[in-house]
Amino acid sequence: MKIKILFFLLLTNLVYCISKEEAVTKINKILASLPANTISGIIVYNPLTQDTIFSVNEKRQMTPASLTKLFTTAVALNIMGEEHQLSTKLFTDDMNLSDKVVNGNLYIKGYGNPTFSDFDLQGMINELISKGIEKITGNIIGDDTYLDNIYTREDWIEGEGSNIKLPPISALVLDRNKTVTRKKMRKRFRYITEMAKDPAIFAANRLFTKLKENNIEVGGNSQKGKTPDKSILISQKSIFLNELIALINKHSDNFLAECLFKTLGAEATGEQGNSFYSQQAIQKFVKDNNIYFYGTEIVDGSGISRSDKVTPLTINGVLEKMYFDLNHFDAFYNSLSIAGVDGTLRGRMSGTFAENNFRGKTGTLNGVSGLAGYFTTPDGEDYIVTIMFEFTKGGWGYYRDIQDQIVEVLSELSIYSSDQ
Repeated sequence: MKIKILFFLLLTNLVYCISKEEAVTKINKILASLPANTISGIIVYNPLTQDTIFSVNEKRQMTPASLTKLFTTAVALNIMGEEHQLSTKLFTDDMNLSDKVVNGNLYIKGYGNPTFSDFDLQGMINELISKGIEKITGNIIGDDTYLDNIYTREDWIEGEGSNIKLPPISALVLDRNKTVTRKKMRKRFRYITEMAKDPAIFAANRLFTKLKENNIEVGGNSQKGKTPDKSILISQKSIFLNELIALINKHSDNFLAECLFKTLGAEATGEQGNSFYSQQAIQKFVKDNNIYFYGTEIVDGSGISRSDKVTPLTINGVLEKMYFDLNHFDAFYNSLSIAGVDGTLRGRMSGTFAENNFRGKTGTLNGVSGLAGYFTTPDGEDYIVTIMFEFTKGGWGYYRDIQDQIVEVLSELSIYSSDQ
């Protein structure tokens, strides 16, 4: 105990600490400077003491933007576990490969691995070569039936046409379901992106072409279909869930988030994944964990839909639930950006006590800016903070600075400080 007290005294000599009352006063002063039409939703909460030290409009329904990804990744961890592997697999219906010939079809099937790339595809072909395969008598078939074939968000989210365009969301993904080519136009080189129209056909065509490039003869053609129950696995490429959610949360990757969103619906039900099952899974997670639910409407996995609505209190509840989840908290916490270090927080809060301390998720749309996550005070108290703004004046940079100022104030909190 004496050592702990001496350590604290040393620490407080190095770090300026403030009391809760001082923190509240400073935050109110910061908020008073906002444009008059700004809508603020904030809650600062100690999960161990269950003490809310600051709140404003914490039950107000607001647009979360990419804070939605906190729901997607938390529920995915809860359903699947961090060591779950999302895979792309290569099958054949030929039960005897000893003659160096696949007497039948080759199937490439996706199970929600959105990071599968041309490099991975070549790795599969290399495995065929290592098995001595020289010929495939049948067809090359792409199978994306693990999820439904509603590839575009416009088809499942009302009014989505005005939002950010994404490549097709599918079970079978290759190079994010798009091709990028470099073309010379008017004496300048430009990069032209073309979205895959049908992901299963897109992957089958690429596999067909690469097989021939690697001197493996193909007797049939490339097409879309379903892998038969009686088939054998030749190769698979996978990503662990904890690796995927780090890509999603640190970099706020919308495409990866939407693919995971549909996948968690498949894993939750054991049926072909679709957006409805995913929405139901998130609602169940919130209700089952006694998280404040009123005003919660999650329609996608990334948060780029303005139909997504939550309250700051609901986000706080998700973060609190994960904080006490001994099985999944480390993976969830490590998926968040570190202030001043990486991800979407790389250039923020540098040179303050929040740097390399605050872990969180950002959220941005036109007229919307959010920040939510965890920080630890100089005396070791853990806090959860959710800050949401909706505005018509000022830009993202302005409101991000306001969020940073609030977190910087909070990171100087000390239960031992008092007003003098």
